[in-house]
Amino acid sequence: MVDTYTVNAFTRGGRGGNPAGVVLDAAALSESQMQDIAAQLGMSETAFVVPSSSCDLRVRFFTPNAEVRLCGHATIATWHLLLESGTWTAGHYSMETLAGPQSIDCDESGLVTMSQNLPQFGATIATEPIASVLGIQPDDLIPEQQMPVQIASTGLNKIFAPIRSLEAIARIQPDLAAIDALSRAHNAIGIYCFTLETLDGATAHCRNFAPVVGISEDSATGTSAAATACLLVHHSMVKKESRTELSFEQGDAIDQPSQIQVRLELDGSDFRGVFVSGRANTKGQQTIQPGNSHE
Repeated sequence: MVDTYTVNAFTRGGRGGNPAGVVLDAAALSESQMQDIAAQLGMSETAFVVPSSSCDLRVRFFTPNAEVRLCGHATIATWHLLLESGTWTAGHYSMETLAGPQSIDCDESGLVTMSQNLPQFGATIATEPIASVLGIQPDDLIPEQQMPVQIASTGLNKIFAPIRSLEAIARIQPDLAAIDALSRAHNAIGIYCFTLETLDGATAHCRNFAPVVGISEDSATGTSAAATACLLVHHSMVKKESRTELSFEQGDAIDQPSQIQVRLELDGSDFRGVFVSGRANTKGQQTIQPGNSHE
């Protein structure tokens, strides 16, 4: 039997957030058992803490149907729980992931900050197929010459779609099968939509659809918020400073309001550091027998 926890990460004003599963002691679990537990919990990601030979610890991330390289909200959830349980104290740590080593900072107030990989900017994509799979019109997207639809990554490849307005982003009716096919064709795991019109004074208002890894829509996506921040700077949509701090609201469409903070460190136009911060709440605990769901 395995103790699992549900933790809501990237909460906004103490509420909402994106639920992640966390297993604090997964050293004895096989990969198939981890996948089974993630499927039983049914959350967008579940994090498994295992020993590391190169960092303070290693974390593996599983959606209900696949392992992924990195997950922002499950990282925030994991370190919140490590602090809350007294296993670790506030400080600076290193974390091994499939996306490479990441640095973690935990402060006394409970704010958890994680590093991201430096951004990689991929191909641009025409607006028409993106609008089609989102169920909106091409002119609901920001004009391509101002900011194109583009693949980018700070750890996970995704398609980023700039939307003109809150009204347009609220109208999105995703065709998940078509998004899955389009994403796979571009070696991405989904589409992250954002608009610079916001509800609560954030930099951008966002929605995330990642059916490739079993996510219809989730409420807070740290790696995607980080890549969006990098794209906004890259395309001069926000003011570029040596220390650029941005915030992203997400989850309102599914009544799970979330807030993600992103800090970029720049040397001119060169990215030197990308960091995501958030807070979390522990919501519950349950004991699971791995293996049952697939037998």
